[in-house]
Amino acid sequence: MKQPLYKLIYGDLRKLIETGSLAPESKVPTEMELSEKYQVSRITSKRALTELENEGYIYREQGRGSFVKNRKSKTEQTGKILFILPFANDLSLGNFNEGIYPVIQKHGFELLMTPSDYLEQHTTQMIIKEFDGLIYYAVNTETQLDLLFELSVLEFPVVTLDKKLYDFSFPAVLSDNFQGGQLAAGHLIESGHQRIGYIFGEIHHPQTVRQRYLGYVDALNKKDLTFRTKLNDTEAAISTAVEYIRSNQLTAAVCENDLIAIELMRQLKQADYQIPADFSVIGFDDIQAASLVEPPLTTVAQDFAELGQLAGSKIVALIQNQTTPDEKVPVKLILRQSTINE
Repeated sequence: MKQPLYKLIYGDLRKLIETGSLAPESKVPTEMELSEKYQVSRITSKRALTELENEGYIYREQGRGSFVKNRKSKTEQTGKILFILPFANDLSLGNFNEGIYPVIQKHGFELLMTPSDYLEQHTTQMIIKEFDGLIYYAVNTETQLDLLFELSVLEFPVVTLDKKLYDFSFPAVLSDNFQGGQLAAGHLIESGHQRIGYIFGEIHHPQTVRQRYLGYVDALNKKDLTFRTKLNDTEAAISTAVEYIRSNQLTAAVCENDLIAIELMRQLKQADYQIPADFSVIGFDDIQAASLVEPPLTTVAQDFAELGQLAGSKIVALIQNQTTPDEKVPVKLILRQSTINE
């Protein structure tokens, strides 16, 4: 049986791509150019290009044309995965290693854990050449937006931690921060508090903080409590927290994270507040210092091991060309003496 004409075009282009005659990122002949060369209709040449796109050989950009995708074969894999954190020794972050390393090692990969400025010192092509995938703890994405865009266009495997990047299709692994806000505010309500504030670290509120705040609002709404901190209330920042607490006659506060909660307790003690007799404080993340301060801090714990395990599993799945969905991990309220008067 005679081979369909679109298959002939498809086969020729595929051979050029696989042999390197059409290099990665080089432009593929247009539908019109292919039609003239092979003396076929544009519908036929378009079908050949569609087949190549469906099989991952090319990608298209509206108004620009079709380009050869940068594809790594299994023999070209480096065996390395890059894990980007905001800072190497950030005390506000938990230890993901317990979950990530077993998964990565099981599949024969090495893991390079490094601060986010690594991305500012390396180009997209350098990262693709050196690594098979990227686990990206998303904080200040603006400075790396162009690089993330280029990785997305090239369909380089990327998994985000802590935040969903809605500009891209990267799968995300994150804690259920909304649930955390509900648990924190709910515990204070059950303890008899009716004027509960929310204390922020800074004016800019990342996605995680907004979700925690919304969980706090939801818990207050369900109990018809009228007082609540507004998201844009600059007086609710840690720098002016004690004055804000006094002026609003608050008896408890949910803080955006443990570091803010620990600093709030320090300021309150200097202002002669007794914790928790005069004021109760809850943080987020259950960092090591939370159990060591006086009094020990009630907090909402993220399951960092589970977050790490899921991130590791998802990046391996992407490297193996498997699809993988977003995932939220439940959080847990850890009760300590900053809210319990014993």
